Amino acid sequence: MYDFAPPSTADKAQCYAQLGEAAAALVDGEPDAVANMANIAALIWQFVPDLNWAGFYRAIGTELVLGPFIGKPACIRIPFGRGVCGAAAVTAATQRVEDVHAFPGHIACDAASRSELVVPVLRDGHVIAVIDLDSPLPARFDARDAAGIEALAARIAAHI
Repeated sequence: MYDFAPPSTADKAQCYAQLGEAAAALVDGEPDAVANMANIAALIWQFVPDLNWAGFYRAIGTELVLGPFIGKPACIRIPFGRGVCGAAAVTAATQRVEDVHAFPGHIACDAASRSELVVPVLRDGHVIAVIDLDSPLPARFDARDAAGIEALAARIAAHI
């Protein structure tokens, strides 16, 4: 059994460092990408507070296809360039959105979502997936959250 949890006294940097360590431990030696994404989604849910959705969309052709996640049912396919996830996929750049209702073309899978962080997962310079985090709190994600999830994405890219 795995029991990973950040200490209640951890600051964001420590929390994300421990999230990365836990993720590395879980994916080490496991070749199944779906299993690895499922465990990482669960870790994110456990380590990052104030989320209502955490998971992956996988890049297949010119669209993102729903991968393992925790939260309400979600959109299954998102074209590159559409919504926050599609913007991250087409630009290969992190999208940190303080107010999803102000984001042109935002795709509302859960009406409770107010802010969103989407980080592309790159392998050999190509987007292979995105990590998508939604929160019911406006402006939930800051630069430290973005940096933490970007470090996680880089660390797990070879395993998904």
